[in-house]
Amino acid sequence: MSQAQSSNSNFPETDFTLLEDSEDADNHTSDTTATRLALQFQVDETYLGQRIDQVAAIIWSEFSREKLKQWIKDGNLLVNGQSVKPKYKCEGFETLTLNVELEAQTRSLPEDIPLDIIYEDEDILVVNKPVGMVVHPGAGNTSGTLVNALLHHYPKSAELARAGLVHRIDKDTSGLLVVAKNLEAQFALSKQLEKKSVYRVYDLIVYGNIIAGGTVDEPIKRHPVDRVKMAVLPGGKDAVTHYNVKERFQHFTRVQARLETGRTHQIRVHFSYIGFGLVGDQVYMPRVRMPAGASQLLEDTLRGFKRQALHAATLGLKHPRTKEEMTFNAPWPEDFTNLVEVLRSENKAY
Repeated sequence: MSQAQSSNSNFPETDFTLLEDSEDADNHTSDTTATRLALQFQVDETYLGQRIDQVAAIIWSEFSREKLKQWIKDGNLLVNGQSVKPKYKCEGFETLTLNVELEAQTRSLPEDIPLDIIYEDEDILVVNKPVGMVVHPGAGNTSGTLVNALLHHYPKSAELARAGLVHRIDKDTSGLLVVAKNLEAQFALSKQLEKKSVYRVYDLIVYGNIIAGGTVDEPIKRHPVDRVKMAVLPGGKDAVTHYNVKERFQHFTRVQARLETGRTHQIRVHFSYIGFGLVGDQVYMPRVRMPAGASQLLEDTLRGFKRQALHAATLGLKHPRTKEEMTFNAPWPEDFTNLVEVLRSENKAY
């Protein structure tokens, strides 16, 4: 791990009290005591006239609106020390107090799956996700996911939404993810992502020759016909990808891309949009583009590369507790390294 400079990010404007702190990182497989949480927030004129359940959902976005509404009804979320109804409208400068015992936020089961841990302390965990591992359980992927592994490694992550994950990468993308180990860290990291101060750099291999670096600033939304795909379309969410050329080959380019936003399939969509699809991308580049004169080794390598050539190589953030600027790096996985070496050898032969 090395230190690096990144943008400033403010800690969430919420007073936290963890009445039962998370257990020590070196002894995290046996303590299942629930955490009691006390949060307080001073409403300002920004929220004037808004319903209290809407305001709470904005302030404490890691909880669902339905969960917050239920806490309001149960008297766990008070306004100026008094119980109110979810439809109560803020008059300005009220004090919201949330006092709850956290319960399991996930139904997923813990599984003893090895994790490649780059860094861990009492607040955060940085992991290097392997190719082929799904991040969140879903239809057809109820086990073997990163969430299942996290629940085994650190059982109290069950109390956190998405087991403490604040961002994600695709199943067949390898590389770095940061995981929060308590609510305080989760709020802080979520705020950094919202303010675009988390530094995320990816290495990728694309078809074609990119002449110079640049920026793709194009909105992304779900494809209107193929629901598996995302696409650059008017009315989509803002999406910005900065990129630099790192190495040129005869028919390919190794690129480094930095995310300013984090939309689904963002890098894959943006590079496909500008005409430089990722090697191995089964969704956006379903056919292998075999260059003329390719050696048998290159042909075999390209046909055997069955996932997008994309690796989350560098992650920079501000530590939620110490405010220290931290940068983490993960080496290329074996298949990515092999692809680069084959392309280099092809260049020499050419």
